[in-house]
Amino acid sequence: MSSRARWLIVLISTPLVVLVMVGGLIGAPRTAPQQDASIRDLRTFQEVVSLISQAYVEEVDIERVMEGAMHGLTDGLDPASAYLTPEEVRAIESKSPGMPGDVGLVVTRQFYLRVLGVRDGSPAAKAGLQTGDYVRMIDKRPTRDMSAFTGTRLLRGAPGSKVTVTVIRGNAADPHVIELTRETTPPEAATMKPLAGGVAHVRVAGFGPGTAAALKKIFDGLAAQKLTSAVIDLRGTANGAPEDGIAAARLFIKGGTIAIRAGRGTEKVTTKSDAADGAVTTPVALLVSSGTGNAAEVFAAALSGNNRAELVGEPTAGLASVQKLVRLPQNYGLWLTTERYLTVDGTNPIHERGLRPTLGVAIPTVAFDEVPPTTDEPLNKAADRLRTKK
Repeated sequence: MSSRARWLIVLISTPLVVLVMVGGLIGAPRTAPQQDASIRDLRTFQEVVSLISQAYVEEVDIERVMEGAMHGLTDGLDPASAYLTPEEVRAIESKSPGMPGDVGLVVTRQFYLRVLGVRDGSPAAKAGLQTGDYVRMIDKRPTRDMSAFTGTRLLRGAPGSKVTVTVIRGNAADPHVIELTRETTPPEAATMKPLAGGVAHVRVAGFGPGTAAALKKIFDGLAAQKLTSAVIDLRGTANGAPEDGIAAARLFIKGGTIAIRAGRGTEKVTTKSDAADGAVTTPVALLVSSGTGNAAEVFAAALSGNNRAELVGEPTAGLASVQKLVRLPQNYGLWLTTERYLTVDGTNPIHERGLRPTLGVAIPTVAFDEVPPTTDEPLNKAADRLRTKK
């Protein structure tokens, strides 16, 4: 191997060394056998790079190989963790929200990028995208080795600009190429429609700083419309910080644990309700799906764990965690999951496991060439559950 190649291996593999060590920096101390195993793994890694550099059929771009290795390491963690470019690191450190336009998609990583949530009324919703779709390309850029962090940034842009996504749904062999026009993201809120039998349909399409206040206003007005219970619809609701879900949960929980989060080898952080919490006493059921994640999942765990609401629908996404930026040499970085939320009894992580409804109801998938059903059976079943309990 040439001296230049050796120098590149040492230089570019420095982030790998940091990655191996970072667990000890942010979590529990590593035992001697664990440290020995890490050293052996690093030696094996260097040997693999050396063999590729010397014996591969043609000369390789070592920098490209090493970057692929870094992405591979984070791919083996969880969908939220990512290896970041210097540009992405700068964006996080500047606390910039990114470009103000988006298409209404929340994505996660599952081989390719998988659609988790679709904001109501967004360009993506109008184009018929739905939870479970796979985004194979963004503007002809393959997503096979792309993090959800990078995919989200690529989907954003200036309002009025366009982005093309190549989408696969279910077992369909033919991809659909869809052009979307970005728009300014509206503030997250909640809406209400009355159903038969005194049940309200409260739709929370996304969580934000104003969601708790919007829910409070809706529930304060239910009695005037002779609505005595409510289905809170969280299907495909996957955006928002966990703190926004906690703020909304405070409306419904009095005298209980709202949330618990824990890291590796650290004390659990417990959030309790305050004396002023629990102002909303209306019976509620939560309608959830495989696209219910993040703030909505923390909210659902709080209400179901305190026997304040029953979960109806599908198992949730299992995306309730906290990420931290870890700086690496050469201005690269790791977006690393360092804490995860637990069920309110403190026994099970929500992250990567999700929540299981007590009443399972399949959320139907509509093919691209199918007409959506005129009735919402999952919503009807959730409403029937409330009427039966009365």
